[in-house]
Amino acid sequence: MTHSQDIGSTRYVFASLKELLAKASPPRAGDRLAGIAAATAEENVAAKLALSDVPLKSILAQPLIPYENDDVTRLILDRHDARAFAPVSHMTVGEFREHLLSHATTADTLAALAPGITPEMAAAVSKLMRNQDLILAARKCSVVTRFRNTLGLPGTMAVRLQPNHPTDDLAGIMAVIADGLMYGCGDAVIGINPATDQPARIEAMLRMLDDIILRYEIPTQACVLCHVTTALDLMAKAVPADLVFQSIGGTEATNRSFGITLDMLGAANEAARALRRGTMGRNVMYFETGQGSALSAGAHHGVDQQTCEARAYAVARAFEPLLVNTVVGFIGPEYLYDGKEILRAALEDHFCGKLLGLPMGVDVCYTNHAEADQDDMDIVLTALAAAGVTYVMGVPGADDVMLGYQSTSFHDALFVREAFGLRRAPEFEAWLARMAITDDAGRLLPPAPGHRLVASVQAAAREREAAS
Repeated sequence: MTHSQDIGSTRYVFASLKELLAKASPPRAGDRLAGIAAATAEENVAAKLALSDVPLKSILAQPLIPYENDDVTRLILDRHDARAFAPVSHMTVGEFREHLLSHATTADTLAALAPGITPEMAAAVSKLMRNQDLILAARKCSVVTRFRNTLGLPGTMAVRLQPNHPTDDLAGIMAVIADGLMYGCGDAVIGINPATDQPARIEAMLRMLDDIILRYEIPTQACVLCHVTTALDLMAKAVPADLVFQSIGGTEATNRSFGITLDMLGAANEAARALRRGTMGRNVMYFETGQGSALSAGAHHGVDQQTCEARAYAVARAFEPLLVNTVVGFIGPEYLYDGKEILRAALEDHFCGKLLGLPMGVDVCYTNHAEADQDDMDIVLTALAAAGVTYVMGVPGADDVMLGYQSTSFHDALFVREAFGLRRAPEFEAWLARMAITDDAGRLLPPAPGHRLVASVQAAAREREAAS
């Protein structure tokens, strides 16, 4: 189906919904690299005007990637909830935008609507929104998940404590964990990106994390971000694993490039739930995504990178994850060139994920060769806090020495909490108060000399050094 739009004496014609969505996207490096972006600002506006008149039903009826060729398309269409879709099924994309921004549309309305919205609908409406629209609409969405604590409650923002080490040194990892906990971080997850995927090293890290959480009765969850096949093998050997991690994409070919299938993710979800390690809930999956992953794998099928990203959220949604986050600037300036493009992508991803019913976090980050700096990230972080982001990253000094990129620090989380009055997961915040790390209002207390958490970690580090 072709779409057209007149601007002055010029008629713009878009040969398909796929082309229309791509040309309506705000400018970004990845779509320019793929040769699918609007050629001019005027063509971009024309595409937005034409997209606003497209019925949501038409989007449902026109798969961007054929049903028979792609298991993500099949997942989207087979799981579509027609009853949930019914209240908005008569709307165009433009009318849907007005509906989302209406005072009458509440968190309960959006929660009921989520199963009826496809990723392509979410992506389409986001392309008509200004940044402030994305913030306001996402802020309305409430998505709560549980494992050993409660994440996503209104007025809260969690932090993933990310204690990566370039050689997977356990003493170094433990020192960062203690540092992060003393800054009140770690309620989303204590999650380590391993330097290698060697099962023995992964097992050692998982056992260390399990020991720390049990010893101090910390109401949080642990994860070593290994490949899902490694996690499956370790769980089969009764290695203590809380969450199963996997990077995912929005097409079957992208997921194949990650070495995964949907069946594999289903098996991992079942295996982790069978361990019954959660004390408050059964959300056991942790997914990471990022705009540009499909294009970088040559697996985008001509679909724009933001729509491909939204399709990844359909994969995540199928497995009821505890956590999802878009690692927004990590893939590099070939896909998001500068701070402005990173800001826009972060707000789009967060909005689309929340609209689809996911507990969305964002790794507010950039690589060192991008046209961005920490001032840009301050703006991104502040905008996401206003939008109600579920969680962000906590990295010492905002500099990940293992992955080699810039993220957000323990101090950045303190800034957001103070500026917006945000609390931590309630169970975790109560633990911090019991440990004399914060007061009852969640504010950090002056560090006590010889605090037992720090002293214990220091002693363990000395023992490991002596043993080596």
